[in-house]
Amino acid sequence: MRFHFLAFARGSIALVLIVANTLSWSALLLTLSIIKLVLPVRSVRKRVDPLLNGIATAWIACNGAILHLTSRRRWDVQGIDQLQRDGWYLVLCNHQSWADILVLQQVLSRRVPMLKFFLKQQLIYVPVIGLAWWALDFPFLRRHGKSALARRPELRLQDRNATRLACERFRLVPTSVMSFPEGTRFTTAKHAAQSAPYEHLLRPKAGALAMSLEAMGDRFRSVLDVTIVYPAGAPTFWQFLCGQGDRVIVRVSQLPIPADFCTGDYAADNAFRQRFHGWLEALWRAKDRQIEALLLAAQSGGARHLAIDPGQASQARDF
Repeated sequence: MRFHFLAFARGSIALVLIVANTLSWSALLLTLSIIKLVLPVRSVRKRVDPLLNGIATAWIACNGAILHLTSRRRWDVQGIDQLQRDGWYLVLCNHQSWADILVLQQVLSRRVPMLKFFLKQQLIYVPVIGLAWWALDFPFLRRHGKSALARRPELRLQDRNATRLACERFRLVPTSVMSFPEGTRFTTAKHAAQSAPYEHLLRPKAGALAMSLEAMGDRFRSVLDVTIVYPAGAPTFWQFLCGQGDRVIVRVSQLPIPADFCTGDYAADNAFRQRFHGWLEALWRAKDRQIEALLLAAQSGGARHLAIDPGQASQARDF
């Protein structure tokens, strides 16, 4: 009983502080974004966007400090030493929980340019944070179902145009374009419904990735393949705030981008589309094997861990 009370208290304190932190930084973010809205020209965007990203980075850093104060978490992180903040990255990651976003921000913030996520259109209506995502040029995609696309094929152009418009804006300042290729959080029910050929992953979707590469592939330094593993099981966002999921394993790999992926036409070229699917599926098979190996190592006590202060994480080397 005492443990549950402490966990609830810890989560409640973290949630209140994160909400207060979000409201404070969002007010400044939205105020500055008015300049970009009133003066939508390239020269203004190139000056305002870095300021907006700086505000968002400060917000993320404060969230990390709050989580560090309210919970002690053991981290096993590898592959971040050679990352740089002055370039563009295409970031791919498996998806199990909303906690994944906090983990990615904790591990990659201030090591690569700010992460910009592909979001479902409905999320723009989330109070405060939806407007903040809009101000930061996060791309909102509608993701129409197969039946809707069969009736109205022209709907495919909505997401394609939204992706291209976002990527044109991302070309102005260094950006990390973040995607969860599975398109949704992993659950055993979704896994069974898909008959997915992977043990720990859902089937990846290639469309948004291919369009990102087509729009700005010449900008990307590399693909960052990120794998997140929670040895005790993926916590919900609330459980993460309460301190559950106290062990987190993260592996980051930099992968070269095949040259033709930056010039191919995913929508019109069937042969290219097949090559792209094959590349992504091979990457996903390797990720599935990696997750299995990490889980086995964690169960046997072989996975290393290190409790870190978010402010000192960049100095740690023995992850």
